[in-house]
Amino acid sequence: MFPVPPVGGGAIQVLIDGVTPHLNAHHELTIFGIIHPDLPERGVVNGVEYIRVPKQNYVFNIGIELSKKRAKHEVYDLVHVFNRPRDLLVYKNSMPESRFVLSLHNEMFKEGKISFEMGNLVIQAVDRIMTISEYIRQTVIERFPHAKNKIKAVYSGIDLKRYKPYWDKEVQEKRKELRQKFGVEDKKVVLFVGRLSAVKGPDVLIEAMKKVMNKYSDSVLVIVGSKWFSEDRIDEYGLKIREQAESLGKDQVIFTGFVPPNDIPSHFLIGDVFVCSSQWQEPLARVHYEAMGTGLPIITTNRGGNAEIIEHMKNGYVIDDYTNPDAFVEAILFLFSNQEAKISLAKEGRAFVESNFEFSHVSKRLENLYIAAINHDKEAGV
Repeated sequence: MFPVPPVGGGAIQVLIDGVTPHLNAHHELTIFGIIHPDLPERGVVNGVEYIRVPKQNYVFNIGIELSKKRAKHEVYDLVHVFNRPRDLLVYKNSMPESRFVLSLHNEMFKEGKISFEMGNLVIQAVDRIMTISEYIRQTVIERFPHAKNKIKAVYSGIDLKRYKPYWDKEVQEKRKELRQKFGVEDKKVVLFVGRLSAVKGPDVLIEAMKKVMNKYSDSVLVIVGSKWFSEDRIDEYGLKIREQAESLGKDQVIFTGFVPPNDIPSHFLIGDVFVCSSQWQEPLARVHYEAMGTGLPIITTNRGGNAEIIEHMKNGYVIDDYTNPDAFVEAILFLFSNQEAKISLAKEGRAFVESNFEFSHVSKRLENLYIAAINHDKEAGV
């Protein structure tokens, strides 16, 4: 859907770009993706080959590229397909000698997404399956129990050089600059970062802010993001939450609109408390890693994979009653009123990502999965 490097955003694209320099240190990489006006169709950058094809007929185009490689006896040891199970069958037909890994970043094996017959074909064809969370792993196993031995959760991460804690001297000036830009330098800032859609729950958070502001008149909500990646279009839901925000008073809810992917890390510095108000079964939103990297105490919902990395009152605050604005009120007021707990959760969050969720850690987990895929026949005794 989006190119790599992630000039248009996208969690998958950020992950690919993040692990690339680490994997490329020991392996030869080729990254296939869609064309983009800011990127060449072909080229080698820092030793990595990039091949980009039109979005129209993308799968067919990639199949052709793989066949061309094979015709020149350039067969890949392993091909990693991201989030498109059906497409893997086309690619495997183009390069049958390769091992294949499929990663799942959403519930791509649920009913309505893929038929039982097609799902079985993919599971049979693939050597290993990576899921972005244990939650997504379980959704596959529940419907396809025989996939269990092929599937493993591999958690994502961040570039710690880009996400520095707000107390770091290097980012103090940037934090001050952004807070002044949005007029919140002397405010208690509740921060939301994400797509503006009902499943992300910003409307629930806006409703909660009414009571938070009654207690702390200097509190504001800053909403970073837009309807969709790479665009600032306001749809019906966007208009609805803006009208809802107006009822709280002038400048109580601030919408930044679309923020370019390169500027997202710095925008986390605006906040004092970060809230992920997801209402759907979130696969595992990468904003959790980003907020922890920035040293923000996190409030999140117990939906999907969120609570796999956020442990209540250890490195964050987890809400079970996720549809209830009052549950968010309680959580936000707790952090605003308990400075010691707020600092403790923030420090634990930063230490958590430092210990195991930098892209160097993620690439090592991926590499281990690739090795397991390449050794698949040996493990099976073939």
